[in-house]
Amino acid sequence: MQQRKAMLVLHGKQAMNEDVRTAVGQCRERGWTLDVRLTWEGGDAARLVDEALQAGYGTVIAGGGDGTLRDIAEAMGRAGTEASLVLLPLGTANDFAKAAGIPLEPEQALALLDQPAQPIDLGKVGDQWFLNMATGGFGSQVTANTSEDLKKVLGGAAYLFTGLTRFSELQAASVELIGPDFHWQGDLLALGIGNGRQAGGGHELCPEAVVDDGLLDVGVLPAPQDVVGALRDLWGGDGLFVRTRLPWVEIKSAKGLNINLDGEPMQGESLRFEARPAALRVHLPADSPLLSHRG
Repeated sequence: MQQRKAMLVLHGKQAMNEDVRTAVGQCRERGWTLDVRLTWEGGDAARLVDEALQAGYGTVIAGGGDGTLRDIAEAMGRAGTEASLVLLPLGTANDFAKAAGIPLEPEQALALLDQPAQPIDLGKVGDQWFLNMATGGFGSQVTANTSEDLKKVLGGAAYLFTGLTRFSELQAASVELIGPDFHWQGDLLALGIGNGRQAGGGHELCPEAVVDDGLLDVGVLPAPQDVVGALRDLWGGDGLFVRTRLPWVEIKSAKGLNINLDGEPMQGESLRFEARPAALRVHLPADSPLLSHRG
């Protein structure tokens, strides 16, 4: 019989969320032992995951935005645990949750506790792990520079607003990408290396990605002469993208490339991204678009 014991690691800003409180109460009424822990500062999510695993919790629930979900998925991936993960999306973008078909209402999201967990891949670059996507170029600049206050007011539209107001800063990055039977070199405006499909508030950089194929989807938007048209493709369409699917890819940039890793900024001149197959067990809807064998 499934062990019905879970720990909810909840972002501290959601402590007074009445919808979450109600959903937790309903889970307990269904027979779950569900304990709640709050994050306060950097490193808390990983520490609380370690405490949960050492205490024998069979399931961890990640309650927060994409950054919180990444921190918890990373901690569980590092641990190599058999414990499973439930995602309770409470952020502004909720990019991975939306692509995966995870409900945004706390009650419905926590109902996935009663669904079987599926093994999914994680992405890894250097010593960092990611659940959803690494983005580079103008798209990552927009994500990094969108203020929390603006997101509170405009929600996901804040990313588009920031992109339009920072149009004059649009610059191409000169890079080289190398992978098995793949090589691309040139100037790009946007780059997505996806385990999931979308980033930056709904922009599908890797629209065909699935999380259980042992591969990373790579989407490159080259820098053409028509910059305005390229920006339109970045926000709303496929257009000029170069796409491939690889177990690993190396990126080299003489001037360095800024990367946004599920909300975590990083920078480097030479970076190697790789897929870690079946690194984590996650409760997803049976018909999730991110599963290669739905149902």
